[in-house]
Amino acid sequence: MNSQISFKHINKLAVPALISGISEPILSLTDAAIVGNIKMNATEALAAVGIVTTFMSMLIWVLGQTRSAISSIVSQYVGARKIDQIKNLPAQAIFIITSLSILIIIGTYPISESIFRLYNAEDLILEYSVLYYKIRVFGFPFTLFTIAVFGAFRGLQNTYYPMVIAIIGALLNIVLDVVLVYGISGVIAPMHIEGAAYASVIAQGIMAVLSAYFLLKKTSIPLKLSFPFNKEIKRFIIMILNLFVRTVALNVTLYFASAFATSYRAAYIAAYTIAINLWFLGAFIIDGYSSAGNILSGKLFGAKQYGLLVALSNKLIKYGLVMGLVTGIIGACLYYPLGTIFTKDPEVLAAFYEVFWLVLLMQPLCALAFIFDGIFKGLGKMKYLRNLLLIATFLVFVPVLFVLDHFDYKLYAIFIGITLWIVARGFPLIIKFRKIFIPLSQNN
Repeated sequence: MNSQISFKHINKLAVPALISGISEPILSLTDAAIVGNIKMNATEALAAVGIVTTFMSMLIWVLGQTRSAISSIVSQYVGARKIDQIKNLPAQAIFIITSLSILIIIGTYPISESIFRLYNAEDLILEYSVLYYKIRVFGFPFTLFTIAVFGAFRGLQNTYYPMVIAIIGALLNIVLDVVLVYGISGVIAPMHIEGAAYASVIAQGIMAVLSAYFLLKKTSIPLKLSFPFNKEIKRFIIMILNLFVRTVALNVTLYFASAFATSYRAAYIAAYTIAINLWFLGAFIIDGYSSAGNILSGKLFGAKQYGLLVALSNKLIKYGLVMGLVTGIIGACLYYPLGTIFTKDPEVLAAFYEVFWLVLLMQPLCALAFIFDGIFKGLGKMKYLRNLLLIATFLVFVPVLFVLDHFDYKLYAIFIGITLWIVARGFPLIIKFRKIFIPLSQNN
């Protein structure tokens, strides 16, 4: 069992999970980079992509928690060597979550303009936001399907196939972005921001097809829906509801951040778009080790190997901090070139460079928060994660943002608030974990 917490074994799970995890932010970053460099209304288009990305991330994170719930249950059954008892659970979970995604499309499509007005979007930015969203939203069911399948793979201790799928999807999106946004002379007319949206939807659709193919061909998990519901469906739904509330709290943070940035003028929301998407990228890079923690903690918890569980957490703290520091250092070395990838507007760049150092400074703190977030999801302790994020959002981030905004800190207010929010999320998890499992490991 000791091989399960070796550096080699952790990285065998973490590295592919890292690569697959960055597929969604790469889709958004690619759209931002391509759209931000078009010749017509680039700043407004970039701002619109940022606003819609924030809202889409909210939807994906709210319903995409199926990955963690499926992974937690499957990995615990793998650890207990009872996997046959929950083989029909993933198909049932996918059915529930994709049905909800279709209802969300039906509910949000007609009122998309009203939704983005809530983000303080107006005039051309509002027009572009609605245009982009009304195409991009049709990729939502594909994304949730793919996320759920990734959860099944993770529960089975396999992150290789999700990585393959994510690489294909990301590369396809980049190619399609260039072709559809800029066009090909005499063949395809430039489609501006609409092209970026179509590129994302097509890439998400292909990823869903590949996910179904690999799950059916490489595992014994069926995709055919069967009844009655699995005995674990109740625990799955309770996990989802706890994660739903938690993710709503998370997205309150993102909503206020985006709304405040938008209220500061187009240049600020464009700068915020660049900074927050790079923050997402850093977060998803670190998430590779969070995923390893999620996958292995569930299995070790199911096998009641508490000593190895504590050893795993100690190793992941070290690896995560190193990864966070490396990410921050790379960002610091590329501090000025990174901004120019997304825009050439001097006002946007000035606003971005002013706060980007805070994004980089956060990376080691994010590593601790996200790793233990993953461990607690693997353990199935979603209620504690829910309560902690409610506290971090409403008692830390929101008050800090409003106070600093009152003193006209602008983007500083947002990113100082996010930094303190991350601290409030991470350190209590470490304390709680050690309080529970160190005594158990000593008695094990």
